[in-house]
Amino acid sequence: MANSKEGFNLRRLASHHLFLPILALVLMMVINFILSPSFFSITINNGVLYGSLIDVMNRASELIILAIGMTLVTAASGGQDISVGAIMAVTAAVVTQILSGGEVSVSQYQNSIVLALGAGLLAGMLCGAFNGFLVAKMKIQPMVATLILYTAGRGIAQLITHGQITYIRVDAYKIPGNYISGIPIPTPIIISTVVAVIAFVILKKTALGLFIAGVGMNSSAARLVGLNESRIKIIVFVINGFLAGIAGFIASSRIYSADANNIGLNIEMDAILAVALGGNLLSGGKFSLMGSIIGAYTIQALTTTLYSLNVSADRLPVYKAIVVLVIVIAQSETVQKTVKELLASRKKLIKVQGEV
Repeated sequence: MANSKEGFNLRRLASHHLFLPILALVLMMVINFILSPSFFSITINNGVLYGSLIDVMNRASELIILAIGMTLVTAASGGQDISVGAIMAVTAAVVTQILSGGEVSVSQYQNSIVLALGAGLLAGMLCGAFNGFLVAKMKIQPMVATLILYTAGRGIAQLITHGQITYIRVDAYKIPGNYISGIPIPTPIIISTVVAVIAFVILKKTALGLFIAGVGMNSSAARLVGLNESRIKIIVFVINGFLAGIAGFIASSRIYSADANNIGLNIEMDAILAVALGGNLLSGGKFSLMGSIIGAYTIQALTTTLYSLNVSADRLPVYKAIVVLVIVIAQSETVQKTVKELLASRKKLIKVQGEV
């Protein structure tokens, strides 16, 4: 009786939607610990936390913010936004261009940081609204619709900065991407945590989360109960653009400049992979923000693992693409149906053998 109950609890645990994401994260952490026994060591130097684990959490901050937006887009539209990296570059270009007053390099702000950040986030939201319009009103498949900004976004950023890398050599500008004096935790970790908490609260305390999942699961049924499918999708893409803008600001602050060619480069793939690793169906519907956040940490841990194995940066997308392929195949209806049939056959065979 006890064994039966224990087996039931194990099956119940394994069926939880966060079981596989957490298992993948733990596996990555163990591999990193094996490759580097000091992986979990955390030290304080000049009042600042240092260590490989802290570095993983720090570097995953932008990805966490993007994964939240990508989760909502995937849930509502059944597709992915591949332009978030380009939107990051556009936001960084707008912010630095306003702060520098058009100069290539400045040592003090030429305009208000509030004005610059507000304009940058507005630019990100406009990019999101453009994507949302194409998807919701023009009925273009999300990945195809966002391919436009994926292709043109960095060119727009180059136009804004006149083809130059704009440097903001002001200590205050480095704070969002580094540390706040007197606080040992990296600022990006704090920002990403605040963004995640706000997202959880909004989706928990309002009906927006239900609306997004409803539209993603069955848009026809959602219309019948009075939901405005197009409006919800546009809102989701605007939110995604806003979050990409925040990530772009952090990335720009890390290097105190706007490098249109490199900020957010290939990060859209990591965001999609984080959503998939989080147990979210890439076809849309019900979603888990916590799963995507865990997935983001897993991706960063995977990146750290690959670097430990001396894999060059230009080869990283190949290995991540393999992971995406495996996840997508595992989530397909054909594979899931086959697995269920095999399990049912095995259970039936065991029952027959027991009777014999």
